[in-house]
Amino acid sequence: MKKLISIAVAGALIVGCNQQQAKEEPAKAAKATTEQAAKTDAKATEFANEMEKVSYAIGAFQGSRMKDSGNEFEELGINLELLKKGFVEGVDGKSTMSQEEIQTLLTSYQQKLQAQAKEKQEKASAEAKATGLAFLETNSKKDGVKVTESGLQYEVVQKGDGKTFPVAVDRVKVHYVGTLIDGAEFDSSVKRGQPAEFALNGVIKGWTEGLQLMSKGSKFRFYIPSELAYGERQLPTIPANSVLIFDVELLDIFPAAKEEEKKES
Repeated sequence: MKKLISIAVAGALIVGCNQQQAKEEPAKAAKATTEQAAKTDAKATEFANEMEKVSYAIGAFQGSRMKDSGNEFEELGINLELLKKGFVEGVDGKSTMSQEEIQTLLTSYQQKLQAQAKEKQEKASAEAKATGLAFLETNSKKDGVKVTESGLQYEVVQKGDGKTFPVAVDRVKVHYVGTLIDGAEFDSSVKRGQPAEFALNGVIKGWTEGLQLMSKGSKFRFYIPSELAYGERQLPTIPANSVLIFDVELLDIFPAAKEEEKKES
C-alpha cells in the first residue's frame, strides 16, 4: 500500500506541476509533446516567488523518482495516464467512482499485493533453505571442516593458546567478517576498525556454541546453518534461511565471575 500511495502522490505532484506550468506558459506547454521539448520548457520556466520554485522542485523530484522506478510501474501494471486522469477528476469533484468504491478497490488491491509479496518471500525462503542445505552437505566433506552435533561447521585457521576458553556466560572481544555463501559481505568489525565485545549468550546460537570451541588468540571459520543463525527472519542484508560464514578471531575473554567481582568491589 505504501508503494501505491507513493505512486499516487508522485502522480499528483506531477499533474499539479504540469497544470501550473500550463497556466503560466500555455504556448510552451502545448509544444511539450516530446521528452526533449519537455526538458526545454523546464529550463525556460520562470518563477515569481520562492513557493513557486518549491512547488516545481517537489514535482521535479517526484517525477525523477517515478522515471527511475519505471520498471516497477510496468510490473504493477499501473497506467500513468489514468492515474493522472483520476487525480485531476478527483480534485475537480468529477470522479466516476464513489469514495466507497475507491476504498473497496484499493483495499482489495492492497491485499492482493500483500498476498503476492508473501508468496514471493516464501518461495525465496524455501529456495534459500534448499541452497543452504546443499552447500553445507558439500562443505562438510572438505578437508579440515569439522561438524558438531548441532550441525555447526568450522575450520581452525589459527590455533590460540590452547588454555583459555570462554563459556556461555562470559563476555568476549572479537574481530570478525561475515559473508553469505555467495561471497556477499554483510558485516565486518575489521572494516569498522573496531573489535566487537558482547556477552556470548546474547548472540546467535552458532556464535554461542562456536566461540566456546576457541581458545584465546585463535582464528576460526564458521559455517552456520540458518537454524543456528536467524532462521526465517529476513534482515536488511541477510535473506531468510541464509547460511552464514564468519571468519572470527578471539582477541580476549572477560570471565563472568571476574566481571561480577569488579561490580561488587
